[in-house]
Amino acid sequence: MRYPALIFDFDGTLADTLAAAVDVYNDLAENYSLRPITMDEIPALQDFELKELLKHLGVSKLRVPSLLAKGRKALRADITTLSLNDGMEELLPKLREHCTCFGILTSNSTENVEAFLEAKGLRDLFTFISSTSKLSGKHKHLRAIEKTFSLERSKMLYIGDETRDVRASQKAGIHVAAATWGFNSRDALLRQNPTYMLDEPKDLLEVCSIS
Repeated sequence: MRYPALIFDFDGTLADTLAAAVDVYNDLAENYSLRPITMDEIPALQDFELKELLKHLGVSKLRVPSLLAKGRKALRADITTLSLNDGMEELLPKLREHCTCFGILTSNSTENVEAFLEAKGLRDLFTFISSTSKLSGKHKHLRAIEKTFSLERSKMLYIGDETRDVRASQKAGIHVAAATWGFNSRDALLRQNPTYMLDEPKDLLEVCSIS
């Protein structure tokens, strides 16, 4: 097993939360005089960096933590009705068999992720669920996970669907696999030079040298 420590992002990577997240954001946008999002413009937004996206939506960095907290709370009501991305339900148990550490690092809340995994019967697969309250703080959490579980960086792999996931992994000195089925476009992810590009979940088997 090339990477005995696998760490997943949640939204977009494991779970298909995009439509629900857009609905939650639009409710907040109406209440806080922000620019709403239509599903038709999602393909264009998927090419944006985080800073570009926030600017486009008229969201200041100072408002992000508050909006993120409100969004997590709003998503809680529907979290158990959302779906895993295609192929994940079959893939995760196969990967888990070969891992000593199998976790999630997310900007969503631990409570939301716990509820989702329990509903899918998958909670017992994961060693830990770690949540960051900031959109740009994942590199610190990756380093903390490394220390907490006494992991070797060369044996760790983070799997995420956003350009910020790639940058966080690089900043933490950890290999990263960019999932092209989530939020950011393939081109946007490729520009960040991730260690691996994943076009579908089963590509992880090859990355991890699992036959």
